[in-house]
Amino acid sequence: MRPEQRGFTLIEVLVALAVLGIALAAAIRATSGVIDGSIDLRRHLAAGWVAQNRLASYAASSEWPDVGEREGREEQAGMQFTWHESVRETPDRSFRRVEIRVKADGAQNDSATLVGFLAHIKRQQ
Repeated sequence: MRPEQRGFTLIEVLVALAVLGIALAAAIRATSGVIDGSIDLRRHLAAGWVAQNRLASYAASSEWPDVGEREGREEQAGMQFTWHESVRETPDRSFRRVEIRVKADGAQNDSATLVGFLAHIKRQQ
């Protein structure tokens, strides 16, 4: 008869390591998903700022944009964006419809799209 042994068997240690490995892999995958999501959120937020800045620049300058298409580049939050602006007439000639699509460099799809309307107000003197 063998004296009573204390401790774990090799099989028990291997099972415990396997369970620990699976748990750590799941935690790393979840963390990676959160990081990717925060990077996408940052890109979409900055792209939205680019679009809002384009529309706000018209409102601030009282500039009445010509109908047509425009493109340009802008940096926001340390990232480079390309914007495409489409200005269209509306049934009411006092308004213009402005659609701004912003795409981050390297992105396949638009990162933000903003549609706004500008009013042409004639000021009396």
